[in-house]
Amino acid sequence: MKSLGGLLILLCCWQISYTQDSSIYKNTVEVIVKNLPDITIVGSNSKSDIQQMPDIVGTSIYAGKKNSLIVIGNVQGNIVNNTMRQVLAKVAGIHVWESDASGIQIGIAARGLSPNRSWDFNVRQNGYDISADPFGYPEAYYNPQLQGVQRIEIIRGQGALQYGPQFGGMINYILKNGSEINKSISFETAQSIGSNGMFNTFNAIGGRKNKVHYYSFFDHRNGNGWRNNSQYFSNAGFGTITYAITPKLSITAETMLSHTRSQQAGGLTDVQFNENPQQSSRSRNWFDIEWVTPAVIFNYTINKNSRWNTKLFATIGNRNSIGFMTAINIPDSINLSTLDYNNRTLNADIYRNYAIESRLLLDYSLGKKNHVLSAGIKLYTGSTHRYSNGKGTTGKLYEMTLIGKYPNDIRFTSNNAALFIENMYKINKKLLLIPGIRYEWLNGKASGQNGYNIDGSPILLQNITKSRDFLLSGIGAEYHCNIQTEWYANITQAYRPIQFANLQAPPSTDKVDPNLKDAKGYNIDLGYRGKIKQWIKFDCSIFYLNYKNRIGTIIPAGESYRLITNVGNSSSKGVEAFIEVNAINTTKNRKKIDLRVFSSYSYTNAKYSNNHKDASTKGKWVENAPLHILRAGWHTSYQSFLFTTQWSYVDKTFSDANNTRTPTPNGQTGLIPAYTIIDCSAQINCFKFITLKTGLNNVFNTPYFTRRAGGYPGPGVLPGDGRNYFVTLSALF
Repeated sequence: MKSLGGLLILLCCWQISYTQDSSIYKNTVEVIVKNLPDITIVGSNSKSDIQQMPDIVGTSIYAGKKNSLIVIGNVQGNIVNNTMRQVLAKVAGIHVWESDASGIQIGIAARGLSPNRSWDFNVRQNGYDISADPFGYPEAYYNPQLQGVQRIEIIRGQGALQYGPQFGGMINYILKNGSEINKSISFETAQSIGSNGMFNTFNAIGGRKNKVHYYSFFDHRNGNGWRNNSQYFSNAGFGTITYAITPKLSITAETMLSHTRSQQAGGLTDVQFNENPQQSSRSRNWFDIEWVTPAVIFNYTINKNSRWNTKLFATIGNRNSIGFMTAINIPDSINLSTLDYNNRTLNADIYRNYAIESRLLLDYSLGKKNHVLSAGIKLYTGSTHRYSNGKGTTGKLYEMTLIGKYPNDIRFTSNNAALFIENMYKINKKLLLIPGIRYEWLNGKASGQNGYNIDGSPILLQNITKSRDFLLSGIGAEYHCNIQTEWYANITQAYRPIQFANLQAPPSTDKVDPNLKDAKGYNIDLGYRGKIKQWIKFDCSIFYLNYKNRIGTIIPAGESYRLITNVGNSSSKGVEAFIEVNAINTTKNRKKIDLRVFSSYSYTNAKYSNNHKDASTKGKWVENAPLHILRAGWHTSYQSFLFTTQWSYVDKTFSDANNTRTPTPNGQTGLIPAYTIIDCSAQINCFKFITLKTGLNNVFNTPYFTRRAGGYPGPGVLPGDGRNYFVTLSALF
């Protein structure tokens, strides 16, 4: 793999002609490159919600990569509550954790990786990171409101070279920015109600005049939740303004402010789930998130052959939780000795991250051929200050009142510098090669205390500083069979840095291996995609994911302490396939009637290797990795009326690496059964500017759960929602 770096002498080019309907594009033999800008309206003349990414978007190359583009305006599902099984139904292989009724936090994964707050994806908004810390703590506590999102870009496999630390891929939420509005002021409003007291109001204003375009929105959502003790609220405000200083240079300033609070109903035992999945034995647990993501973005067209983009951005976040966090089979009841509830536990994280990312795309000629070079740098510094296991009040409401001091007071820091270079080389009229490399330098440090000794002295954290640098490489290819279909393939190295949790070891019981290494491996994709005339859209591929140096905990032979070390490898291999058939496609009827049938399917064989240091997991199935995921449905429309039905099947999974089948009494470990969910939605457009949308989720009220939690927000079984509805009335002026 390291020898792939030498392939950078191969320079590359290809051409696309991209129409307003982004699902239709043509390759030609002309040496011209047209691309999709960073933010623009897509799919406005198409009724399909899924598209293939163009080979070039802004300053990024997507040729040869497994990718999907979701057009939110065409999604027929519940975007008010961020119901991702509907939004991403056509992206094969996406595994969704459905334990947050509010839709505040999104947990998705692919290829046998963990959906925990999407931490195996590099999560971005408008091209910049928004997770707690992309290197040491990549959990996405914040996700943008989908009503303010224009499109979602999902890249897998070779995307690691452009975006850094991830095995699962990259997901990028592109927000509306007013560039698609053709008047000086436009007002958009959407009012929604739903089951369990759900209310959502979304209001936005935007426009374009002379050299300026702008967009801002405010979104509020609140509800009681499907389960008892699961009320929530969410407030978010976003504003962006772009000023074209010259026809070639523009500057964008934007920020998102988000505040969410949700009552955590806690987990259930399996017995409780079977009796009544809506019940809850925790009424005093709360979770509160404040997130601010300011950014300044520069776009400069140097000349007709080169473009430059630079983003300066930050993540300023606070995560607070308070609750009674013992096992769920221990009741949270009145203490007879105090005649009051027991004190709750407080945890608080403070995130402060700052970064600059600069990219250049260059179209140039070498010999008789045109080529495309994409290169970029990233500089990042971040800190996490973690307070945990504090003594809270005996009350029921949300209050971060601390009694005494936090026993755990730890500071983590991350520093990163990265450089990538990627090329598209046009071998001939049909074949493209896309080699690339990425250089990474990482530094991580943990310090502080992890509790108190019996004599009251602090237990100091094992002081660890890890610095390392390495090179990643990869190569992709596309072979265009004709103007509508193509083969694609890539093999690309990836990595997952040592996490903060791996450095948070109490010296009295745990030790960190001084030779602890980042997890590394690679993705391989081979697929065939495209269209057959205007009737069929498809993307079918096979994949292999090699995950080396997985980090875990073992007890060395003859020792009493636990060692945090690299325990071994795992691999995932399988199939990801999507097909959509436009059953009615004639020039005469296209504008009046539409019928589309789709199916997405994945087969994922994910297992631990036979050389694991942890003998109990050798050859076992990887946890949270469904063998089969199948989603299917149909969309039909007649004039201004649309109706959609979606069917979703997710196979059983194990909740732990030991593949425990029989549930434990506290519900934290055991098999997660397979389940099938059916959703329906309908929409009618009135007077060209008013839209009424409604939907019924989990039509047959199927009891199911996707997760067993060992801690927050459980512990125990976390049920998915039963039958629920929503109604949205929106208008655009």
